[in-house]
Amino acid sequence: MRSNSSVWLSTLLLAGYAVLLPSTAEAAATITIVNVDGPGEGFNDPTPAAPVGGNAGVTLGAQRLIAFQHAANIWGATLTSAVTIEVEANFDPLSCNATGAVLGAAGPQLVWRDFPGAPLAGHWYHSALANKIFGADLSPAPTDYEIGATFNANLGQVGCLTGTFFYLGLDSNHGANIDLVTVVLHELGHGLGFSTTTSSTTGAFLAGFPSAFDNFLRDNTTSKFWNLMTDPERLASAINTGKLAWTGAIVTGSTAVVLQGNPQMVVSAPANVAGTYLVGTAGFGPALTVGGVTGGLMPISDLGCNPFSPLNAAAVNGNIALIDRGTCGFVVKVKNAQNAGAKAVVIADNVAGSPPPGLGGSDPTITIPAVRITQADGNALKAQLRFRARTRSGVVTKLNVNTAILAGADAAGRALMYTPNPVQPGSSVSHWDTSATPNQLMEPSINGNLTHSVVPPQDLTKQLLLDLGW
Repeated sequence: MRSNSSVWLSTLLLAGYAVLLPSTAEAAATITIVNVDGPGEGFNDPTPAAPVGGNAGVTLGAQRLIAFQHAANIWGATLTSAVTIEVEANFDPLSCNATGAVLGAAGPQLVWRDFPGAPLAGHWYHSALANKIFGADLSPAPTDYEIGATFNANLGQVGCLTGTFFYLGLDSNHGANIDLVTVVLHELGHGLGFSTTTSSTTGAFLAGFPSAFDNFLRDNTTSKFWNLMTDPERLASAINTGKLAWTGAIVTGSTAVVLQGNPQMVVSAPANVAGTYLVGTAGFGPALTVGGVTGGLMPISDLGCNPFSPLNAAAVNGNIALIDRGTCGFVVKVKNAQNAGAKAVVIADNVAGSPPPGLGGSDPTITIPAVRITQADGNALKAQLRFRARTRSGVVTKLNVNTAILAGADAAGRALMYTPNPVQPGSSVSHWDTSATPNQLMEPSINGNLTHSVVPPQDLTKQLLLDLGW
């Protein structure tokens, strides 16, 4: 998916009964980086660079490699395998525009089924996990790497998330830039097993067999698991927003430790728009609280990309600003609203889809909360506000947290998978849902407040890999 923030994208290739695919890495194991960049590019870029954030490299290429290995070492200290995990990695141009970019793409180069010791018969396992379970390299050929990963060489250049670069420090102090260690951790997570080999756009199994990942995917509408569905049923499930859950016992046993109460927007009046609305939370500014922020919802007459006019400032002062997405970054809109006296901001999406994604960006001077709502909800509320402007009766809104529901989990405490409508190829199903709070490493879009942790109480990624057999 795309927004004014960057996005993750993980791609799976395929490889026969050991099916050929692109990759990622692993844990209390040895993870080796295989640099396949050419001379003078990517990991071999000789551009001088000053050491930053614990990264002692003195060239751009060296710093990239150090940051990559640092992420690999975090995974290496987290999981256990007696088999070395090799990651074929490089930097190349990837899809992007001025306001959004694919940061990286990774996945297993090989997947295996029915190998000795496989926990599930007739299910695909990512190569690194299959090797771990088998206890040896199932494909020891010199160029059969467990994971393949490519990262965006053009990030920050004009036309590719212009001005926002990879931060190469190891200390998470990335500011407004993109933390490369976090991106690598995410992509290695896919290569280690956090992805299905089943198509979310056709519902078809890879070569007629489900993945081990599918064994844990339960559609809460049909009560069916992905590995037992028909292709059309999986196709429908992939866009069944908020209804596809991960059933692994280790993840479910950790959701109450990791996830917080559910963020929401509650409109109490007028009656025809009253109700609870789904929101995506911001990776900047203060988090929503149980007590929340209450005020009149006030639209502005432009996109909020410049300091507010006296009329807009008077409207939002002491109230909650409603601003359309578009033209400039979220932090710009929210900061302008804050400067005009708004107590919170609601960003209405400008494209159809559900659930509403989070708000990316970074600005430590923002002190008011912000959320994002769907285009449909935004249109309904704006129509009501236009009518109420004539009757002088406002829309009363509260942004808060509901502690009775875990953000990113179903009523049984099972973590939800990302199933937007319409489907997002490369992102749907193979990520946590964007409703998870706090933000999780394996959500489809990067968030500026992620840490380098892959374990509870911060993160659920390791728990899912343990469910799979790590």
